[in-house]
Amino acid sequence: MNEVIDPKIIVALDYPTASPALSLVERLEPSLCRLKVGKELFTACGPELLEKLMRSGFDVFLDLKFHDIPNTTAQACKAAASLGVWMVNVHALGGRKMLEAAREAIHSSAQQPKLIAVTLLTSMAQPDLIELGINETPAEMVLRLAKMARDCDLDGVVCSAQEASLLREQCGEEFCLVTPGIRPSQANLDDQSRVMSPSDAMKAGSSYLVIGRPVTQAKDPLQALLDINKELEGLAMKQPCGERV
Repeated sequence: MNEVIDPKIIVALDYPTASPALSLVERLEPSLCRLKVGKELFTACGPELLEKLMRSGFDVFLDLKFHDIPNTTAQACKAAASLGVWMVNVHALGGRKMLEAAREAIHSSAQQPKLIAVTLLTSMAQPDLIELGINETPAEMVLRLAKMARDCDLDGVVCSAQEASLLREQCGEEFCLVTPGIRPSQANLDDQSRVMSPSDAMKAGSSYLVIGRPVTQAKDPLQALLDINKELEGLAMKQPCGERV
């Protein structure tokens, strides 16, 4: 098996309990992917599950999208950093003061995960913004929030791959772009509105690709992962977001 030095795929463990998540992870390889643990699984299983995943050799993206007053968000980020995760996120709509507080909390932690901000959920499209009273296109809103995150010295953002090219141009080569809504050409769209294939997303400027059901619901998850990595072979990969020192 060819080893991928810096895995670009983040497999979303969208499960209600630990058992199916751990069963899937036993069939995957840390050299081929990282793992994402979100609200449902973390609420059900807590830090103990993260420890098991990391003991198995996987980097973990803790996807809890912290969004609260600055002090509360900062303390949550500090607690997340202490768990030893690879990446943690906050919601950019919490505003500049919250982003700066989160950044300071991460910088002051002994273990410093990558800190990224959610811009606009990939399930949201123009009609959803209009209903919320937002008179911007998704791309305009994402760019504004991404620039704010960059100015607050965050490592990057979560965004749709459809905005990756614009953000790469506007925010620079070192800015980390984590893109969900990735679907291989033969996969179902499910509940995602703004999607792109893995190779197209990387060509557009994505740093890491969050992929869930095309891997987790595949008959052979490892083969699905290998197929996606094969699709990415030969592409000029974007550099990962910078490591904290």
